[in-house]
Amino acid sequence: HLVMLYLVIGQWRVPWSFCIWHGKGHLSPVQLACKLLARVPKTLTHRFPVIVLADTEFGTIKFLQAVQKRQWRAVVGMPGNRQMENGKSLKQLYRTGRRGQQVRLVGMSTPLTVSWFWLKRSERKRELRFVVSTYPYSGVYLVRLGRQRWAIEGFFKTIKHRFSLHRFGQSTLLGLYRWLVLSLVAFVL
Repeated sequence: HLVMLYLVIGQWRVPWSFCIWHGKGHLSPVQLACKLLARVPKTLTHRFPVIVLADTEFGTIKFLQAVQKRQWRAVVGMPGNRQMENGKSLKQLYRTGRRGQQVRLVGMSTPLTVSWFWLKRSERKRELRFVVSTYPYSGVYLVRLGRQRWAIEGFFKTIKHRFSLHRFGQSTLLGLYRWLVLSLVAFVL
């Protein structure tokens, strides 16, 4: 698997750095992501608030704490079965809670802001998605950031399946470099 740090600075969108997850027995994708965050130069982060958008896979306590340690803001997808300190799951908020409310997840010392929305899937199906933030955004703005995050995720799924990244680019560093060069050549031609 590929763990990638993708920067958006104003109108610029730049794949900044990446690591390859080699499977069990090696660093986890969350640990690799924390290493990538540690490599971001302070010159890019000291003037503006930094918002880290991350996939549901990175909705772990360790990742959220790594982002908070740098005084950045995390916006992370969260599975609906994640437990809150009051014993309920996030999915139960859909019926009884309100978007933008603060919740405490089990194992997390600071409150998180939560929101949700219905993501359209194929064949007119919808899927309830949850997004949390370490910063107290409004529910509507948090949903907008969450949708941005899923748009970026959709881009990477597209390059994985339509441009064969999953065939040879995710296994080795050399394979990834070859894939990037081939993609650049195809773009230029």
